Amino acid sequence: MITIIGIDPGLSATGVAVVCGNGRKVHRYSFGAINTSKSKPLPNRLELIFNRLRQTLSAEKPDLMVVEDVFSLSKFPKSGITLGQVTGVVMLAGCQAGVSSMEIPVREAKQVLTGNGNADKYQLEEAVRRRLNH
Repeated sequence: MITIIGIDPGLSATGVAVVCGNGRKVHRYSFGAINTSKSKPLPNRLELIFNRLRQTLSAEKPDLMVVEDVFSLSKFPKSGITLGQVTGVVMLAGCQAGVSSMEIPVREAKQVLTGNGNADKYQLEEAVRRRLNH
């Protein structure tokens, strides 16, 4: 049995999902988000993400951490920088917890889950619900 934690980095909400199973058989899963307040300074928000993720990693003891790769839209370059900062604290939390990690492009995850690398959020959600019988 393998336990994988998936992370979708975001400053307002960092998505976290834990899946435990063998091959394509899922035995258990959980999901949620680490939310931060816009009223807090950036360092405090990053610290909150780091600390909450460390707690989750300690509790779940995953074998692997998969992190959505940073991307940036040309009209919003600052958001790419911020995502990079969040991804940095996510990767550091994994490293300090002794969890192997890998980054994957969002298009690759969408392709695997839906068969379409350009799938929208609704198609992705439906594919995940089907796979988990949720």
